[in-house]
Amino acid sequence: MKKICFYIGLTALGFTASAQDTQKDYSKPEATEVWGPTPKIVASGKEYGAPPSDAIVLFSGKDQGNWVSSKDGAASQWDLQNGFLVTKKGAGNIQTKQKFGDCQLHIEFMMYPGSDPGHLNEGNSGVYLQERYEVQIYDSHQDASKIYVNGQCGSLYKQAIPLVNSTNKRGEWNVYDIYYTAPKFRYNGTVEKPAYVTVVQNGVLIINHFEIQGTIQHAGIPRYEPHGKASVMLQEHGAKVGFRNIWIREL
Repeated sequence: MKKICFYIGLTALGFTASAQDTQKDYSKPEATEVWGPTPKIVASGKEYGAPPSDAIVLFSGKDQGNWVSSKDGAASQWDLQNGFLVTKKGAGNIQTKQKFGDCQLHIEFMMYPGSDPGHLNEGNSGVYLQERYEVQIYDSHQDASKIYVNGQCGSLYKQAIPLVNSTNKRGEWNVYDIYYTAPKFRYNGTVEKPAYVTVVQNGVLIINHFEIQGTIQHAGIPRYEPHGKASVMLQEHGAKVGFRNIWIREL
């Protein structure tokens, strides 16, 4: 039993037992030292939220060259206002030209005050991972009662309720840092490994390694459909929402 536990411990440390491993003297520290391969060097941004050196900048405030209309692939018709990317009512969703799988996504958004006074849809938008899995944007500042809790800001829409409500009010910027593992499918289309997502909003962990149940459904039960790499998509839902400082790291 002790020998079995010993091998399990080595596996947890990243070692796979082999005939050579069993001959090592594990009473010495060098027996458990790993010297390669060494991780590549990535320089962090010098300011909070700044893209690290290996990030792909999707929007920096200058143009919409990395984005196209989701409905027809034409150039994005959203507005550029004061260096912000702003939804345009009726223009539809936009998505990145480049397609991604596992990733770290940073995105900052603001829900505009007074853009649709008294309407419950004010502030409604969303960030879609691989065009299918939506992290909701909604005006839930200090009050999630205007919508079902699995649809409030920070939810994985209709699937995961945020652990806490950390949404800033309209007119203030919110930050999502999203860590996403794409699903894997077998040759016959069945799920080998589901997708997972972790979301930090404004520095607060709100979704912790949640197992995504399938493609987002407004009505009905979520289900997986086989797919490969796909775009990051931003939703236009009739409300005025601005975006800035969008970058992604492929993992």
